[in-house]
Amino acid sequence: MSASPSPLARSVSPSSVDRAVIVTTLRSAGCVFAEDEAELLISTARTSADLAAMVERRVAGLPLEHLLGWAEFRGLRIAVEPGVFVPRRRTEFLIDQAVALIRPRSVVVDLCCGSGALGAALAAAQAQAQARIELHAADVDPAAVDCARRNVVAVGGRVYEGDLYHPLPATLRGRVDVLLANVPYVPTEEIGLLPPEARLYEARVALDGGADGLDVLRRVSVAAPLWLAPGGHLLFETSERQVSRAVEIVARDGLIPRVATCDELNATVVIATRPGLRGGPDS
Repeated sequence: MSASPSPLARSVSPSSVDRAVIVTTLRSAGCVFAEDEAELLISTARTSADLAAMVERRVAGLPLEHLLGWAEFRGLRIAVEPGVFVPRRRTEFLIDQAVALIRPRSVVVDLCCGSGALGAALAAAQAQAQARIELHAADVDPAAVDCARRNVVAVGGRVYEGDLYHPLPATLRGRVDVLLANVPYVPTEEIGLLPPEARLYEARVALDGGADGLDVLRRVSVAAPLWLAPGGHLLFETSERQVSRAVEIVARDGLIPRVATCDELNATVVIATRPGLRGGPDS
């Protein structure tokens, strides 16, 4: 006769909780999608006490994704842990732009990768198209790297810990077809204006872009031509008010920029291309 499963291994039974109370509590705390959040918390909690603690932490402002241990991004469940930047839905537009540029066997680098959501999503999109990419990802934050290893290694990629290009293998120089760089772009003095979920619970290094919000972009851009293959592309997100200066930065560094926007997602993406023919000599 098999042993009964431990109560700690069971999800909370729907009959053991008062959904209405949880929904009201979450809504009173400012959770816009209180009903959906309540269902997710109930399905994740292992005991009633666990559920009560999760609701309390959510009301205190902890991001839902950190409570669940995952964030939804482009149809994937991306592992995220407390302190790690939660991928934003608007960034899915950046992946849409990258998918349009990718080729089978492309070399892709996800720089400032955070949880590795961008690289994982691009690899998943290529897998659906029955194609593969060579994926590398890097971040300076050890907690983010731990998450990225769970998400990126699962799709056949490799993850490195260190500052920007520094930890990448030298063999990637001049070979990168698509460089995804989800650089922080919030000006330092505006960090305090961010929603508490970001300001209090995500690593500052993932948010703070320096005095004008473009310091990290400058460092990525100036070295990008050394790492991109001829015809390769650097893609990054920025704000509408920063885009003109961002375009100037990449153009100064020898890249050819164009801007793509999505009003629905309030997303602005710059695609900066190294001159030359992909797979051929520089023009």
